[in-house]
Amino acid sequence: MSSRRSQILDIAADLFASRGFHGVSVAELGNACGISGPALYKHFASKDAMLAEMLVSISETLLEEGTARSAAAADARGAVEALVEWHIEFALGHRALIVVQDRDWSSLPPEARERVRLLQRAYVDVWATRLAELHRDLPVDRARAMAHAAFGLLNSTPHSGLIPDPQLHDLLREMALGSLLPA
Repeated sequence: MSSRRSQILDIAADLFASRGFHGVSVAELGNACGISGPALYKHFASKDAMLAEMLVSISETLLEEGTARSAAAADARGAVEALVEWHIEFALGHRALIVVQDRDWSSLPPEARERVRLLQRAYVDVWATRLAELHRDLPVDRARAMAHAAFGLLNSTPHSGLIPDPQLHDLLREMALGSLLPA
């Protein structure tokens, strides 16, 4: 992805997070990017295509990096710790994308929605596999539920900025690992 496309997506994510996908016009997007609204069509086929690329891309990034960090870990415990650390880094650095994903999911075109679902399921399975290795006799559905619960906590960053990010990072890490690691 070109740096200009990335810049446009970052600006769009901030606008969508603050006003909603349907609350932002193409003209407003263009103005915020320093170009005319129609000039956005040089970079994206439509506003829908922009949202699709934004949410598919973050899902791909989560899966790719989560898979890499899990694979690089020496054992299941290290993998869970690495996955938690990765997700916290992501959540603290991409609050707007979390809001957009949560609020504007239904605005995704059907093909993009299905792609995001597949990527998210694969990401959950990376976590669930490592959690099942860590907790003997843990059923897969329970491991997936644990992963989803951890995501709920870690993805609370857009709403939990009551303390500075370094302190929030440590708090999220402590809480997530406290709920995921064996006692």
